[in-house]
Amino acid sequence: MGGQESDMTGMTHAKWADIPHSGGWTAVEEIAKGWSADRKYLVTTDAGKLLLRISDGEQARAKKKEYEIIRKFAALGFPLSAPVAFGLCDGGRSVYMLLAWVEGRDLEEALPGLPEEEQYRLGREAGRILRLIHSIPVEAADVPAETKKAKKLAQMDRYEASRLRQAGDEAAIRYVRENIDRIWLQPPVYQHGDYHPGNLIYRDDGSIGVIDFNRWEVGDPWEEFYKLESFGVECSVPYCVGQIDAYFDGGVPEDFWRALAVYAAHAAVHSIKWAEKFGQREIDGMVRRYRRTMEDYDGLRTVIPKWYTEKWKSEICC
Repeated sequence: MGGQESDMTGMTHAKWADIPHSGGWTAVEEIAKGWSADRKYLVTTDAGKLLLRISDGEQARAKKKEYEIIRKFAALGFPLSAPVAFGLCDGGRSVYMLLAWVEGRDLEEALPGLPEEEQYRLGREAGRILRLIHSIPVEAADVPAETKKAKKLAQMDRYEASRLRQAGDEAAIRYVRENIDRIWLQPPVYQHGDYHPGNLIYRDDGSIGVIDFNRWEVGDPWEEFYKLESFGVECSVPYCVGQIDAYFDGGVPEDFWRALAVYAAHAAVHSIKWAEKFGQREIDGMVRRYRRTMEDYDGLRTVIPKWYTEKWKSEICC
């Protein structure tokens, strides 16, 4: 679990001084990585390492639910940042969550240096884990009253009205608007919410550990896959193909490809507007991803991205 920055702030820091057993922590290092509003820390104790997440106290109810959802995932048996403790701290002004530390390297950093066969194997493992996550029975109270269709169309409106329009984006905008009813056709599942190699760990034994469940939600299982296009293919095409192959056990339905194309087209343009608040560097990154998506989908004239059918696939996985 990489991305740590040294922050030996000591065991009397007000944010966690009233967390039970924090007096026994021997080191605390801030983790400066990711998009979450949570403050994240690597905690070292005599018994091992933990991940500490600190959130605003106003999020107590939502964070408690998140903790309960992670407990559901932990019961499935795959390696993950399993729940350890939860509660209020900082005199009730903050919420803390302690999770097991998953030792290893960030998968997005490890993948490019691995043989393609290993990249594909790891993708298959990730696909099997994702299918496990989606197998949990969803409590009726957790199912949203509405789908995301209206939200995604509103996001397209905001992009269209922005100063960030890109050349050739009419095809993506039109595709989303004309095919929006192809998403949310599957029974809702508990989603990880941000499932891509940046939130997976390559462990020393060659297995995958899963982290960062703070974007969990209930929704369309096929929505989990659009981040392969957004982030996965830039570090490993074999991994992305493996994730899809294993999730569907080799029989990928046509409806999946059509839904994924909608999600990919939407993310390609909406993410540019979304990145605006983070500055020009992030905008540039999303513009680069938009261009790649349009190339992969041949300007939205095809629903299967070209990376899925590249030559190496028949040599490695078939």
